[in-house]
Amino acid sequence: MRALLRALLAVVGVLALIVVGAVVYITTFFDPNDLKPRLVEAVRDQSGLELNLDGPLSWSFYPRLGFSVEQAEAWLPEQSQEDSAFAAFDRAEVSVAFAPLLSGEVAVEGLTLDGMRLNLERDAEGRGNWEVLLDRMQRGGDQAEEALAPASAGPGLDQNPDSLPVALDIASVQVRDSRVHYQDAQRDLDLTLSNLSMEGSNVNPDAAFPLQMAFDLESQAPELASQVKFKSRVRLGLRDGRYELSNVNLETSTQWPALSDQAQGLNLQVGHLLAETQAQHYRLDDAKLDTRFHHPAVKSKPLGLSLGFDGEADLDAQTAQLRDIALSGDDNLDLTGTLSFTELLKAPQYTGQLKLAPLPLRDWLKRFDALPETGDDKALSELAMTSPVHGDLQRINFSNLSLLLDGETLTGELGAGFDGQWLSFDLQGERLDLDAYLAPAEKNGEEVDNGEDESTASVVETLGVSSAYAAAESAGLLPAEWLSNLTLDGKLDVDTVILKGMTLQDVALRVTGDDGRQRLESLSAKLYDGTFDAQGSLDLRQSPLRLAMTQSLSGVQIAPLYKDINDAESPLRGRLNLESDVTSQTNQLESLKRHLNGTASLRIDDGAMLDVNVSRQLCTAAAILDGNQSDREWSDDTPFDTLSASLDITDGVARNDDLEVRIPGIEMTGAGSFNIPTERFDYDLKARFIDTADQNACRVTSRLQQVSLPVRCEGQLGGEPGEWCRFDREAFQDTLGELAKDKAKREAGEKLDEALEDKLDSDTTRKIDETLGEGSAKELGDKLRGLFK
Repeated sequence: MRALLRALLAVVGVLALIVVGAVVYITTFFDPNDLKPRLVEAVRDQSGLELNLDGPLSWSFYPRLGFSVEQAEAWLPEQSQEDSAFAAFDRAEVSVAFAPLLSGEVAVEGLTLDGMRLNLERDAEGRGNWEVLLDRMQRGGDQAEEALAPASAGPGLDQNPDSLPVALDIASVQVRDSRVHYQDAQRDLDLTLSNLSMEGSNVNPDAAFPLQMAFDLESQAPELASQVKFKSRVRLGLRDGRYELSNVNLETSTQWPALSDQAQGLNLQVGHLLAETQAQHYRLDDAKLDTRFHHPAVKSKPLGLSLGFDGEADLDAQTAQLRDIALSGDDNLDLTGTLSFTELLKAPQYTGQLKLAPLPLRDWLKRFDALPETGDDKALSELAMTSPVHGDLQRINFSNLSLLLDGETLTGELGAGFDGQWLSFDLQGERLDLDAYLAPAEKNGEEVDNGEDESTASVVETLGVSSAYAAAESAGLLPAEWLSNLTLDGKLDVDTVILKGMTLQDVALRVTGDDGRQRLESLSAKLYDGTFDAQGSLDLRQSPLRLAMTQSLSGVQIAPLYKDINDAESPLRGRLNLESDVTSQTNQLESLKRHLNGTASLRIDDGAMLDVNVSRQLCTAAAILDGNQSDREWSDDTPFDTLSASLDITDGVARNDDLEVRIPGIEMTGAGSFNIPTERFDYDLKARFIDTADQNACRVTSRLQQVSLPVRCEGQLGGEPGEWCRFDREAFQDTLGELAKDKAKREAGEKLDEALEDKLDSDTTRKIDETLGEGSAKELGDKLRGLFK
């Protein structure tokens, strides 16, 4: 046994001496720099690259056998060596394990690349400069191994590289301190990857191995800088074209000055990623994207979002699917759905289903400092939706949409362009309370220069004095540029709408727009036993823009309308009929009323002025003039048959000279003006008694029926109605004086007639005619009577 052991030790000693001798011989008598010309020629033949090896080629020895190249640069075939090199590195080293060489195997133990620099460019036609290299290498095929085999590797060494089996299981692959620059003229991109490092261990083409990477990313357009870290287990699949990544973890921290001065954090985790390159099939399982989003609107508090999904793509069929989409985040954000894509590489289109769980919209608007003032503090509290979706890269369409806002539901279709220049909707709902979302009335009232009550202003709008009243209440410039480019097609049908206190039924809205014109095709509704209809247009091709509006009210009950708007009893009742046709040309909402021009006409039937009885006042005055007293009992109101007027509107001032109010036994006419921006009015009215069979009319003499009693009305719509109108006392006194003179003359004339009849008998008449001429007596009598007329 002892002899056998000694023999074995001797054999091992001899073998070790032979191997050491061989290594000493190679490193002593063989210079690897002799391979430079062959390497340059082989690279040129196989890839077309012009290789320049400025640094030395060297061997390394124990504990591993290695080969290294320093200071290498390569240029593309059509590149000048005065240009920046397509690829370069400071040092590259490959090493093989020493022990496996004793058993006739080559085990690559390490591959290191330091200071790599790569310049990639894509031209305006979309072709990359690296494509020439790939095409050339593909044509080269398997000739690379033969070209790289040296003609002589030294005496006594095997010339055939295949005589040693190579176990491609690289213990360590390292890329350090490298840089990649990418320019894309077609997409206007300029990206730089610096401080690039990559590490892999036990790299094997048939088994998964761990890989991690880190680099800094800089972009010129858009301007951003990002730190990127990547970690995964990777299966290369060089033989079957099946690449797999598992346990993927990608982290980025990005500085984006255009968005925020704080870093945007992103983390992507993927359970399994499969890429079958030959079949052009890709699959993504258990993907989750987490981000902390900073934006000036959210101030110091970042927005947390998490997106989970599974995905699959078939590039040959140009299809893809995103399944189990789940977007969650702060403030109870919960959006789920699926999407399917077609024409993926040409003109991508998608279909799917999305569902948004009830979202506290008010909290989200507060987060972005975008919560508007609302009439109801609970408005915008809850938003939810569900709908099939379809679209492309320019648009999204929600078909069969069910949208829930604060407990009210809208259903139908909604579409929008991602560039904000296309909007389409066809929605139906049961109830929509717009007052809950409009600014509180007291806030609006403060914005009006003259301080008028906002509810009164709403009445003016309803009566058609200013069709654009609501828009003019809040100052601000119309988004003319957006509107001029907007293509619009919308329909809205709602059973009940609450607006400025008014209750509108069966509301139907139709709007269209394109080529710089927006049109209100129709707006109709039922309100207070009557109907409302309107049409209009907004022409943004003119500067300033031009607004036109026509509207019609028919049979609308004034009293309940006024009460709902003002939360107070109406000073009028009756049925309102209105026609208006107005225009305004301005780019500012605040000046909309000042530039209002057009016409309007209104009529109120079967009406009454409440809490004031004009008939009692006028009839009492008439009785006094006739020397009588009125003991009649009067109601508190003034009923009238009709009130009518036509208005000519010029630069915000409405004038009319045909105001007419028909009260039983009394007719009132007048003329005056109404200043729409200031809501001040000034009217001169005349009241006249008329002969009528109406039992409610007071009885007056025929002479009073010929007299017009003056009434002066002036004030502001925000004032007290009881102070608006008064009798013109001076004119009234003049009228009374004229009536008294007329009565005195009439009585004197009657007495004169009696005296003349007594004194001017036939004998006296004859004597006067003889003295003064024929007919003189009659002429004298007529002139005397004329003095009292």
